[in-house]
Amino acid sequence: MRVPGSKSATNRALVLAALASGPSTIRQALAARDTLLMADALMALGIGIEAVGRDSIGNIDWQVTPGRLRGPATIDVGLAGTVMRFVPPVAALAEGAVDFDGDARARERPLGPMLDALRGLGVSLSDAGGCLPVTVSGTGSVRGGAVDIDASASSQFVSGLLLSAARFDEGLTLRHTGRALPSLPHIAMTLHMLREHGVHVDFDAETSTWRLSPSPIAAVDRVIEPDLSNAGPFLAAAMATAGSVTVPAWPRHTTQAGDALRGLLAQMGGHLDLQDGGLTITGPGEIRGLDADLADVGELTPVVAALAALAASPSHLRGIGHLRGHETDRIAALAEMLAAFGASVEATEDALRIAPAPLHGATVSSYSDHRMATAAAVVGLVVPDVRIDDIATTGKTLPDFPGMWSEMLTGDADGA
Repeated sequence: MRVPGSKSATNRALVLAALASGPSTIRQALAARDTLLMADALMALGIGIEAVGRDSIGNIDWQVTPGRLRGPATIDVGLAGTVMRFVPPVAALAEGAVDFDGDARARERPLGPMLDALRGLGVSLSDAGGCLPVTVSGTGSVRGGAVDIDASASSQFVSGLLLSAARFDEGLTLRHTGRALPSLPHIAMTLHMLREHGVHVDFDAETSTWRLSPSPIAAVDRVIEPDLSNAGPFLAAAMATAGSVTVPAWPRHTTQAGDALRGLLAQMGGHLDLQDGGLTITGPGEIRGLDADLADVGELTPVVAALAALAASPSHLRGIGHLRGHETDRIAALAEMLAAFGASVEATEDALRIAPAPLHGATVSSYSDHRMATAAAVVGLVVPDVRIDDIATTGKTLPDFPGMWSEMLTGDADGA
């Protein structure tokens, strides 16, 4: 199964290319709802983005030409956390008012800490009590400087500020003051990509402080890695059915959170083989439950929880409280969905406990959440009569998940 490009890397690459000192090309980028919304947002601010190539699995080659950032503009963030949290700092560098809004659930996702940080850096903006809709009144520059932020609800607050900060007049000194940061691999990806663009960031782990000085952002041509988190349902399919799936072009070294699937699925009994041709997983005859802290890789929780419901022993998935602020409250949604299938599941504020129980079919909601939909599809491989309402929501990060799923099951998958 070939999977399309990484959403996380694509949207970071688009922002950095938009702020760079010259034009660049992003190849094998993901062309799904979240990334198309990002491209549209940047184009609304005056950036030139042109498609110069496409392939059969939802990847696109983009030529990005930086331009003078300007308003007025209206930006639809959809339900994309990266758009709602990465673009406001870019809009602050524009001249004119930029209005942000999105899907109904997007108005409930946390945004206040980053908006407060922008105010502290000299940005004028208005918001709806720390949520969308938001209007950023840009003056063409951002003072920058030192600011504190509680990013315990989302690492995207940190990444969003760091991606634009090299363009701030005084750079940025950003100190995290809250509980432990979730999703650290995503911040590592941001720092790695900034370095590739010639932007140096100092990090003081003792004080949880990032520092960067004003500097040019170099133009970089890049190729986007496959989205390893989106490979999760396909790897889980092998686990659930004692089958075998290969994902080509799996990188040997990466900052993607999805690479943690290798260790997690091995703990659950999977047999994994990483070669130059890709990652192959063969499922066990019996799935083992696991006790895992998923704070750094919370996006993998839905597919791991689906496998836990099929396991022969209990599972405890911990450190996932931040998932309550994702596309849906994923802890509550997983508990409800798995219980609908007959699973024994207990939800706490930041964890799920799942124990073996006989499962049965049910019609479940996708909760307008791509990862909930694909998790239910994994259960449906071995539990009869599973129906998922609004499977099209998977288009958020996978342009044709139903087609890919069918191809996998019939053995006609691209690259198989």
